[in-house]
Amino acid sequence: MTASTNISMGLKNSARAFPHKRAIVCPEGRNKNNQVLYSQLTFAQLDALSDKVAFGLERIGIVRGTRTILMVTPGTDFFILVFAMFKVGAIPVVVDPGMGIDRMLSCLEQGRPKAFIGIEKAHLLRKLKPNFFKSVNIWVTVGRRWFWGGHTLEQLKKTKTDDPYPCAQTLADETAAIVFTTGSTGPAKGVIYTHGNFDAQIRQIQSHWQIEPDEIDLPTFPLFALFDPALGMTAVIPDMDPTKPAQVDPTKIIEAIENHGVTNMFASPALLNRVGKYGQEHRVKLPSLRRVISAGAPVSPSNIEQFSSMLEGGTEVHTPYGATEAVPIISIASREILSETRQLSEQGFGMCVGRPICDTRVLIIGISDDPINQLTEKMILPDTQVGEIIVQAPLVTQSYFNNKKANLFGKIQDDAGGFWHRMGDLGWKDSKGRIWFCGRKGHRVVTAHETMFTIPCEAIFNNHENVYRSALVGIGEKGHQIPVIFIEPLEPVSDKKSFINEMMDLALSAPLTKSIKHVFIEKAFPVDIRHNSKIFRETLAEKAAQLVKL
Repeated sequence: MTASTNISMGLKNSARAFPHKRAIVCPEGRNKNNQVLYSQLTFAQLDALSDKVAFGLERIGIVRGTRTILMVTPGTDFFILVFAMFKVGAIPVVVDPGMGIDRMLSCLEQGRPKAFIGIEKAHLLRKLKPNFFKSVNIWVTVGRRWFWGGHTLEQLKKTKTDDPYPCAQTLADETAAIVFTTGSTGPAKGVIYTHGNFDAQIRQIQSHWQIEPDEIDLPTFPLFALFDPALGMTAVIPDMDPTKPAQVDPTKIIEAIENHGVTNMFASPALLNRVGKYGQEHRVKLPSLRRVISAGAPVSPSNIEQFSSMLEGGTEVHTPYGATEAVPIISIASREILSETRQLSEQGFGMCVGRPICDTRVLIIGISDDPINQLTEKMILPDTQVGEIIVQAPLVTQSYFNNKKANLFGKIQDDAGGFWHRMGDLGWKDSKGRIWFCGRKGHRVVTAHETMFTIPCEAIFNNHENVYRSALVGIGEKGHQIPVIFIEPLEPVSDKKSFINEMMDLALSAPLTKSIKHVFIEKAFPVDIRHNSKIFRETLAEKAAQLVKL
């Protein structure tokens, strides 16, 4: 029999253990001296308010199993609503608004929602694009309800009873949320998270990073903030646009850390670079930080070294590896990177992402672009050989919502009846049990003579003092592709011909890249919306096809 579990019980436990501790702190503007003003809720207040809203949701028909679009900006109302939904057993359908309106609307339609909870702008959007919301019959506005109908969050909060809400006895394998990928590495897909997945994630995060009860978090990626109440951490919402981490104001991030004594911080590589550069230039120190976690794309050793200049004592930058479907599953910290793996990465061995976390199992199998129904022993590659990374753990999601094709290509069953998730990434395992990431499977360049992997090849060019990053792409059909390298310089290049010649010399200097005959300079790479770090190589490949005369 499947055990009962509900992710909202983590908040209940925190409210009992730390009732008067701040759960959420949100910036609410600035005074005449430009000092930031904050609003806050304690764990007891967050628990009580989400109980009231849970009663309200149930009253209007948002109950166990109701798929509900949630389009609310990070803040106290966001936390109250999410935990109220978990308490009743409703299913939040979460889409990153930064992916663009058309793609976002398509994802929302795929989610087949029955209810919609959103801010005023979100309701205006659904009135302008009604065809995408035909399945919805319950509407809730966070803020002022204008010319549209439905309910408001303020009405839901006015539940008369002060009794605690009896949380739904959801099962471990019952759907808790549908979280859409951004589509930065393929079509956006709705990932089904169960209550068991969320519970395993919280236990793995707490265990691996040794989260203590007195911790204060600065989650610069909103969805990761949802783990904080269950971990007993205070969540300080940063003053930034979460869809544009590469454009963040470093002083506001540093201000939040200093104002609240932040001990834990999550940052995408783009944000880490921007804040680290400012901090190094201005000799900023952040002694309260106990750990920094950076993920979303490969984090370069130089980026880690730069940000580490702000840290004191034994504080390290941790770079966990994972995906929307499985996170975190592997991790490594800055001390090992800077002292050992960095030199190998710069030589083209790939990016070391570390060892499996806790009870996560990781295997490397032969590269295939086809579905794999059953995992067999002969598929598993020996150490040092590059193949596809597959993972298995209680936190790993087992299926996509209403997407048979994604399930077919993304999941594998083993002899024991368990499921493995295909990461779609390539890598290899060393003699110390560490995994080395070599790039996306779909981004490998297969010529008539060799297979080239993005991360190892790009490392050869990234060593140059004026290269911010590079991107390997292929022109033509796999098996007959022509390799092309794009370079995004740190500083504008005055003599492009000379610079390209330098890049060609670098290509010839390494066996990995000696077959590259085409180099192009790109002022700024197209990157993903969520973390501003993953390079859209498909876009660059289209450009390369126009530039190279075949």
